[in-house]
Amino acid sequence: MKRIVAVVVLLLFVAAPLMAADTVTLKAKNGDVTFNHKVHGEKAGCKACHPEATPAKISLGGKDPAHKLCGGCHAEQKAGPQPNKCMECHKMKK
Repeated sequence: MKRIVAVVVLLLFVAAPLMAADTVTLKAKNGDVTFNHKVHGEKAGCKACHPEATPAKISLGGKDPAHKLCGGCHAEQKAGPQPNKCMECHKMKK
């Protein structure tokens, strides 16, 4: 019985980060930007944000490149939060 409980606890510790990996948070001075990575990948495809052959953790290189990549895609697709509506993406901690 103790083994079963130990296995279940171990599986929970392993599964929790994998489920949370669907959500990505990008740190920003005027409020963090959080989005569902899985949904974005399904809609836009990996290469939209990860142009290199193997997707890896993305480094946007600051505000302007991030706004160009994310805001540009949202404007082009006419979907999701739109550029110039900062607080639709940036959420201040409460």
